[in-house]
Amino acid sequence: MNTPNKITYVISKENYSETRLDKWLTTQSNNLSRSHIILLIDQGHITVNGKSVKSSYVVRLNDKIELLLPETKPTQLVPADIPIPIQYEDDDLLVVNKPSGLVVHPSAGHEQNTLVNGLLFHVKNLSMKNEERPGIVHRIDKETSGLLVVAKNDRAHEKLSQQFKDKTTHRVYYAVVMGMLKKEKGTIQSYLIRNPTDRKKYCSLRENGRVVTEFTEVLDHAKWAVTHYEIVKRLPHLTLVKLQLETGRTHQIRIHMSEAGHPIVGDVTYGYPAQLLKNKGLTRFYLHAAELGFTHPRTNEEMKFTSPWPPEDEKMLKSWGF
Repeated sequence: MNTPNKITYVISKENYSETRLDKWLTTQSNNLSRSHIILLIDQGHITVNGKSVKSSYVVRLNDKIELLLPETKPTQLVPADIPIPIQYEDDDLLVVNKPSGLVVHPSAGHEQNTLVNGLLFHVKNLSMKNEERPGIVHRIDKETSGLLVVAKNDRAHEKLSQQFKDKTTHRVYYAVVMGMLKKEKGTIQSYLIRNPTDRKKYCSLRENGRVVTEFTEVLDHAKWAVTHYEIVKRLPHLTLVKLQLETGRTHQIRIHMSEAGHPIVGDVTYGYPAQLLKNKGLTRFYLHAAELGFTHPRTNEEMKFTSPWPPEDEKMLKSWGF
């Protein structure tokens, strides 16, 4: 008999397959990832016929498997009634349209009132693979608006995270940048590393003005980043750009556009003039996560979502001539 924290399986002819215990349980559980199951086996929370076994144990007919789920530790995060536009939701995930100005998860200086706090208020279950960032599979900056996928259980989280790691997700952004890019389309790529003189910033790793491609000791802390861009429309002093991420590094688009000589409008951190920001009365930089695609972690259905610029940004873009 199953209880809220204890699940019992009996292997019968209907559910039998000659396979490892961890693999068999993964096929039976809707919400537990294989890595989580292996951890539970190693911690002694899963037994077979009353005895602890290894993950590699091959299941047999009539085996009685008992899975005891440890009590979830209470989170220190405080749910907050923050309006969050939810574009899609099912038992495994939700896709949200993050407003500009909202931090994704708690961090130094932003302990509460983040997207995570809002999710905890509106959603009953979130993945707890990272208890400080429940549900968060990937991030966008505070000022960036647009689409994010959030995991409701650990199995969905693991499968979605693997897609981001394998670079099989589809992510398209739009940005307004300073100046006029000359090429209609192109690719910017470099190793990104934390800026040694400003820990809040990142920069490309270069030697003598060129991007480093050799594997030296310093590359141990650098990450390869690739951004594809395409011009949407040019104005005399501004360009609307469509950007597709091949990798998803911290501040990647902002760094690549800045180092190409075309910082994102409003992005003072990466080269937009602070005085110009003040003169134009801008409150954010103009970067929007407009398209998001991935494979559903349970059904394997190809999911695709789009999001227009927020209304206030759309109004600003039109006033500029876009």
